[in-house]
Amino acid sequence: MLIALADRKGKAVALHRGLEAAPHRALVLGPVLAQVWRPRPTLVHALAGVLRDCTVPGARTSEPAMRETRAGQAECIACAAGPDLTDWRRVGAALGEARLPVGKKPDAVDAWVALSAVKHGSAVIFTSDPEDIEAYLGVLNPSDVHVHRV
Repeated sequence: MLIALADRKGKAVALHRGLEAAPHRALVLGPVLAQVWRPRPTLVHALAGVLRDCTVPGARTSEPAMRETRAGQAECIACAAGPDLTDWRRVGAALGEARLPVGKKPDAVDAWVALSAVKHGSAVIFTSDPEDIEAYLGVLNPSDVHVHRV
């Protein structure tokens, strides 16, 4: 999704704009950002603009996960708590058990994205590789996480 947003792909931009009204900002996990970020001025400029509307859980300089309301600043427990040992074990188990598409290798970042969505519940993951994410979700067995191709 970040690559599509940086490339200003219409579908990705429309989906991202649609999230601006949601109480919880879109998540960009730190490892996902690291996989995409490169020191090229046009990419840095595009991603910096996108990140203003997102939260990077655990990053001190990131926007807060929840948008301010008339009742004050709410907190997202899943974002504020960060991962624990059980989470990392679940990621490892998903890496070992996922039935990935032929030719694909286990990817800890994709598994962490899947688990983060599971922890948030009622989540949608926007990705260019839905089969990979769905393989990890198949192991994690959430009831309300959806995957959308961009």
